[in-house]
Amino acid sequence: MVEEDGQSGGCLCGAVRFQVSGPTLWHALCYCESCTRAAGAPVIAWAGFPSAKFEVLAGTLTIYESSPGVRRGFCGRCGTTLTYQKNPAVLPGFQDDVYISTRSLDEPGAYSPDEHVFHGERVTWLEMGGDLPRHETLSPEHAHRQLLGRT
Repeated sequence: MVEEDGQSGGCLCGAVRFQVSGPTLWHALCYCESCTRAAGAPVIAWAGFPSAKFEVLAGTLTIYESSPGVRRGFCGRCGTTLTYQKNPAVLPGFQDDVYISTRSLDEPGAYSPDEHVFHGERVTWLEMGGDLPRHETLSPEHAHRQLLGRT
């Protein structure tokens, strides 16, 4: 595990390359309808970082605003899901964090998930094993982090 040093990653075709550094703020398996539809998969693994610790090294993220203030970054060439980010300018009080799709990392096992979120929205035929905590929505710790400073 290389949480302190950071990681590089990119899309399937190699057009977009990025780097993250420092420890993660959060890492989880997400089953919410929005994330899974965007990824085209029944679950997606995210690792969260302060936005200042994320840098695009090559190419350009294509951004899709999936709901007001929610930006999803992907490769405009191959379509790989790369990032999820809330815009504090549109959603006052939300933290300026960026979540990286862990499968887009060069070492996707570097940030193992520590919980399941939006487990109540999973497709009915999917049940992941293991003993990680399962939350019907966000975990209390992550919800608190998201809303720090929000009035």
